[in-house]
Amino acid sequence: MSSSHLSHVPSQCSLRALDALTFIQVGIEVGIPFLAIYLQSVHWNATRIGTALAAAGFAGMFAQMPLGALIDRLHHRRELYALGAVLAAAGSVAIVRLSSFPQILVVQILLGVVSAVFPPAIAAISLGMVGRDGLDRRIGRNETFNHAGNVVLAALMGLFGYAFAPSYMFYFAAALSLAAAVRVFCIRAGDINHDWARGANGVTIKSENHSARDGAGLTRVLADHRLIVFALSVVLFHLANAAMLPLAGQRLSVGHAKAAPLYMAICIIAAQLVMTLVASPASRFAGTLGRKRVFLVALGVLPLRGLLFALNPAPFFMVMVQLLDGISAAIFGVVSVLVVADLTRGTGHFNFTQGLIAAATGIGASLSTVVAGFWSSGRDSMLPFSCWRAPRCSFSHWQCQKQN
Repeated sequence: MSSSHLSHVPSQCSLRALDALTFIQVGIEVGIPFLAIYLQSVHWNATRIGTALAAAGFAGMFAQMPLGALIDRLHHRRELYALGAVLAAAGSVAIVRLSSFPQILVVQILLGVVSAVFPPAIAAISLGMVGRDGLDRRIGRNETFNHAGNVVLAALMGLFGYAFAPSYMFYFAAALSLAAAVRVFCIRAGDINHDWARGANGVTIKSENHSARDGAGLTRVLADHRLIVFALSVVLFHLANAAMLPLAGQRLSVGHAKAAPLYMAICIIAAQLVMTLVASPASRFAGTLGRKRVFLVALGVLPLRGLLFALNPAPFFMVMVQLLDGISAAIFGVVSVLVVADLTRGTGHFNFTQGLIAAATGIGASLSTVVAGFWSSGRDSMLPFSCWRAPRCSFSHWQCQKQN
């Protein structure tokens, strides 16, 4: 019997607790976005800051699939989430208390691994609570609360750092992490169907060849050409998307060096606000129009955004263009989970496959920044007509000035 025919209605208390967890998730993943600001305030050089950030990113990317497989097998998903939140709190405090490069590097690796726990755990708990029939609406709601939390909590952390000291951002993050560790237990264990949560059909396999059946199912999942195509699409999506905002930031800095950080902050907040508004409708359209059609909208927005960024360097225009990122990112956040749920239905490998797609996301984003950095600062022999190499370019007059 499929999940859609099983009687399972989660309590309002559990649903509100899930809303709260998705809202404060950014607070327990604070290490990566705010670390550069803090380390710069304690006089770290750019090389060490970049290495620390990269360590967290790579650790999280490599941890995605093993943790996804663990979440598939584990019934105590709330406890795993709480453990990750406590470790995130400890890591946030350790960043402030420790000072040496090796120590911070170890903490960043820990935070990178821990940050890979939260998205699949939230998705698994959501699927386990509402089943396949309710997943479209639930994921849209999750994304709405998540992006709203990004705006509110990022602003609060920035205010804490501005009003007191940069280190207070991490104390605030630690407090949020501990609150999440407590709040997750407001989701009642009985409201989570553990077979639904791993993408199974609601019948727990307890035979002696349990592992053999899981292995066979995993092989079928990985051999599914639809999953391969989708994973490649995810890599290409983030290859095109990840470096676009940093490159726009570089362009904003030309002639607006003092105001560039403010413009960048406005770009980020504006996109997050759009994501908050778009996530829920995207989930509804994904259910009525189909996943592929909605995902094609996100893919179509990318070249349009890149073209518009190239047309006009005016700060106001670039902020308006960045609103398109909110549309594509909101759609991707919703559709990626729904597609994985569709492709792994009945296999019991929902969270492992989520980890695979998250790894594809990391690969695409990493390649994007590397390729864009190489392209924008490439040698003259490779980019003889490039206008991207600031400050050699005058974007306002669309002329490249050759530097002797």
